[in-house]
Amino acid sequence: MIKEWFDFSGKVVLITGASRGIGESVAGAFCDLGASVVLTSRKQDALDKVACNLQGKSGKACAIACHVGKEEDRKKLVDQVIQQFGKIDVLVNNAATNPVFGPAINTDEGAWDKIFEVNLKGPFFLSKLVAAKMAEKGGGAIVNVASVAGLKPMMGLGVYSISKAGLLMLTRVLAAELGEKGIRVNAVAPGVIKTKFSEAIWKNDFIRKVVEQSSALGRLGEPDDVVGAVVFLAGPAAKYITGQMIVVDGGTGLKGA
Repeated sequence: MIKEWFDFSGKVVLITGASRGIGESVAGAFCDLGASVVLTSRKQDALDKVACNLQGKSGKACAIACHVGKEEDRKKLVDQVIQQFGKIDVLVNNAATNPVFGPAINTDEGAWDKIFEVNLKGPFFLSKLVAAKMAEKGGGAIVNVASVAGLKPMMGLGVYSISKAGLLMLTRVLAAELGEKGIRVNAVAPGVIKTKFSEAIWKNDFIRKVVEQSSALGRLGEPDDVVGAVVFLAGPAAKYITGQMIVVDGGTGLKGA
């Protein structure tokens, strides 16, 4: 039974922000476990490279460019996936953006709108589209990639923190509303993970030292460190878990600031 809990053969997994970082690592894991994985992000060429690298695994990968903050793109994406695979079993809302680094109070309206368009509006409306398709097939799983910044303000990431706090509440709201349709909704909240997206944080000597010194494991995270939690929440092993969050931060803060 345990082996079946982590077998995604015959499953269709849609992952946003899949061209690099956590999304790319998660995509590789689902391919290893037999899933048909749909990679999406804004740039087709970057997605094609990832899909090419995943050839030869147990599952298969295809790439479809989509800006999750745009309604037309979201609808086209879901329509294409359904047309090609007939269903969506798992949605991983991983795409995120943060064009500003500094005090939240200095953020202009344009940056605020961009952050919320991708980090919160996109996941909500994509989940709405996908949930309708999942319900037709008897259920599915949605995993939102949030952040520890959504639990506690992170230096220089004020508006991003607000958006991720919203994503965590969205997780609980959708879990409550979609449970009767057989759809589970959970979240992971990574700490500081060494990706291109978070370079402004981990390349800042002061912030990096604070994280490392306060972490129980004494290091920053790598994209692969987040994969296990996402796969667990997406599959049968977590069949009685919904509306929950797993923090993946190496015990940051346990040793003091």
